[in-house]
Amino acid sequence: MNEDRVEGTIKDFAGRAQSTAGDLLGDTKTSAEGRIRQAAGQAQDAYGAAADQIRGLSEELTDRIHETPLLAVLGAVGLGYLIGRLTAK
Repeated sequence: MNEDRVEGTIKDFAGRAQSTAGDLLGDTKTSAEGRIRQAAGQAQDAYGAAADQIRGLSEELTDRIHETPLLAVLGAVGLGYLIGRLTAK
């Protein structure tokens, strides 16, 4: 779990508390601010989750490259060739 996930969860919780307090007090401004903070926290948590997944994929790819470097080089050459063919005029 990275820092964005932790901060996002904290903001989400704080936003829920603020929104509930605003609802209980009948303060629509506080309630709306809480909902905005909650949404921002959820977005930051989702960003952190995506970053964790990408980091995991990167580590897996690195492991595969170390296991079969020749295959990795051939794959990179093939991908470069394909991109060159697709972008050539």
